[in-house]
Amino acid sequence: MAIANRGATDRSHAVVAPFEEQEREGWAAEPGGPPRRDSRWKRFRKDRVLLLLMLPGLAYFLLFHYGAMAGNVIAFKDYVPFDGLWASQWIGPENFQRMVEDTDFWAAVVNTLWIALLQLAFYFPVPLALAMLLHSLTRDSVRRFVQSVAYLPHFLSWVIVVALFQQLLGDTGLLNSALGDAGLHSVDIIGNPDAFKPLVVAQVIWKDAGWGTIIFLAALAQVDEQQYEAAAIDGAGPWRRFWHVTLPAVRPIVVLLLIMRLGDVLSVGFEQMLLQRPAVGPEAAEIIDTFVYYKGIIGGDFGFAAAAGLFKGLVGAALVYTANKIAHRLGEQGVYR
Repeated sequence: MAIANRGATDRSHAVVAPFEEQEREGWAAEPGGPPRRDSRWKRFRKDRVLLLLMLPGLAYFLLFHYGAMAGNVIAFKDYVPFDGLWASQWIGPENFQRMVEDTDFWAAVVNTLWIALLQLAFYFPVPLALAMLLHSLTRDSVRRFVQSVAYLPHFLSWVIVVALFQQLLGDTGLLNSALGDAGLHSVDIIGNPDAFKPLVVAQVIWKDAGWGTIIFLAALAQVDEQQYEAAAIDGAGPWRRFWHVTLPAVRPIVVLLLIMRLGDVLSVGFEQMLLQRPAVGPEAAEIIDTFVYYKGIIGGDFGFAAAAGLFKGLVGAALVYTANKIAHRLGEQGVYR
């Protein structure tokens, strides 16, 4: 009898729970009928505080992101600032034809892709590994100290970061001073074009790896410790616990961040590259963003620079769309449905 009553109670909860969920989402149940959704005005009044808090951020994106997209029209014009946006001559796809034929542009694309792939391969796993290391620390004081030390470089500007690396690895830096005192030959790292790409990846890891652990730490905090204990009792070692407990917990976050990173794959750090470009030359440090800067802002060829920037945005959007579709086919939620 107790088992039957418990089964009936469970069935009643299964029936009532969806209606409770619908009521929380703005549905109003009528006696003897299907649930009815509240009117938009009623829902607006209920959520008016949250909507008002959202307005500044919404206005920012509408004005400086979506509104600014109208300026991409200069990619199809021979834009002259004195003539204005609409009075400039319409030339159609001529800027894009020049872009395709420009060898300097494709050299910048190749450099951008190489740096992006190196960052994806070497930087992207570091925040996850660091988050797992911090999560494994048992003493809260030690964990907070390590987190603070790891977060600190993120708040330094690239000017300071590049200056620090120059003081350490430059011609007269700490490393070469130590080599000179030891009677050894100096090593040119900052000004070496062949070492530039690994150098910028190392700079990104040092600066932003600690900050990137925040999301992973939040995901790891949701994992029940009893799952690790149960896996250990069943004989699972550290690697199997990571594969069967930790990885499923952080996999949606990893997929989400990976898709977002692919959308930003052609943006590999404008300020970082601009500061170090004179030391190694454009052959090693020219990326799409610096190419647009020197062509448009410095050279005054605004239409051509806008075409290159629009190309970058379209490639990023296509990568996000494709990666999101692949994530859905693999059973992941992705960025959007």
